[in-house]
Amino acid sequence: MGLFDAFKRGLSKTRDKLVAGMRRVLAFGRKIDEELLEELADTMLAGDMGPKRVYMLQDELRAAWKAGKIREAQEILPFLKQRVTEMWATGDREIKWAPEGPTVILIVGINGSGKTTSVAKLAQKLTNEGKKVLLGACDTFRAAAIEQLTIWAQRCGVEIVKHQHGSDPSAVAFDACEAGVARGVDVILIDTAGRLHTQDHLMKELDKIKRVISRKIPNAPHETILVLDATIGQNAVNQARMFAQCVPVTGVFLAKLDGSARGGAVVSIRDELDIPVKFVGLGEGYDDIEKFDPATFVEAMFPEE
Repeated sequence: MGLFDAFKRGLSKTRDKLVAGMRRVLAFGRKIDEELLEELADTMLAGDMGPKRVYMLQDELRAAWKAGKIREAQEILPFLKQRVTEMWATGDREIKWAPEGPTVILIVGINGSGKTTSVAKLAQKLTNEGKKVLLGACDTFRAAAIEQLTIWAQRCGVEIVKHQHGSDPSAVAFDACEAGVARGVDVILIDTAGRLHTQDHLMKELDKIKRVISRKIPNAPHETILVLDATIGQNAVNQARMFAQCVPVTGVFLAKLDGSARGGAVVSIRDELDIPVKFVGLGEGYDDIEKFDPATFVEAMFPEE
C-alpha cells in the first residue's frame, strides 16, 4: 500500500465528513458569496480543523474572491489544498541529528497514546535506514511496558537497556546513554512513562531524565517527540499544548492513523503550537510508520476535485 492510500484509509473518518459537506457547499454552478463561505467554514470545522486556521482560510478565500483571483466554486478546493500544504516547511520535519556521537530522541506522551509501540516503529524505521539503534526502557512504572519494549527490541533486532520494574528512570536513561556511547550507536531512543501534564511529580521526573541525559551527552536530547493519538481530534491539540508548556517538544508522532483518525487536528497542532508532525503510525505492525508528507496528507484528507 502506497503512502497516499495509507493516508486515505487512515483519514477516512475526516474525509467522509469533508466529502459530504464540500460536495453540498461547492455544488457545480453555485456562485461564491458570503453564505457559501460560512457554510464552507462550518464544513471544515466539522472535519476537526481548528477555528484559527479555518477562519484564516476563510479570510484568504474571501480576499481572493473579491480580488477576482477566484471566480467559481470549483476553484475553491485547489486553493484550500495549496494553502494548507504550504503550512509545513520541509526542514522542520527532519530529525535533528547530533553532529558527533549518538543522537538522543526522548519520547513522551500520555498512557494509551500508543507511545511504546511508536518507539518500536521508529526503531524499525531507523534500522531500515542503516542506523544502529539502542532503546532505553525508562518507563519503569509499568512492568508490562518494559516487557513490551523488550519484545519489540527483539523483533526489530536492536539493543535495549533496561532495569527492574520500579527502578529510577533517570538511572536507566544514564545507563542507556553510557551504553550508546560505548557501543558507538547512531541513535538512542528513550521511552518514558506515560504521564499527564497535571502529574507534577512525573513531569519533574521527566525534567530529571533530561538533565541526566544532557550531562552524559552534550546538547541531548536532540529531539523530544510527543506521541499523540490521532483518534481524539482536538483533545490531541490540548495535550500537545500542555506538554509543550512543560518540555521543549520538537515534533509529533501521530499514532493510530488507521481508520478512525480525526485528521483536522494535524492542521491545528501545526497552526496553533508551531510543532511539526514528523512521523505517522498507520497500523499495528512495527513497520507501519511513515514520515509525514503534507502534500500527500492534504490530498488524502480533502475530497477529490
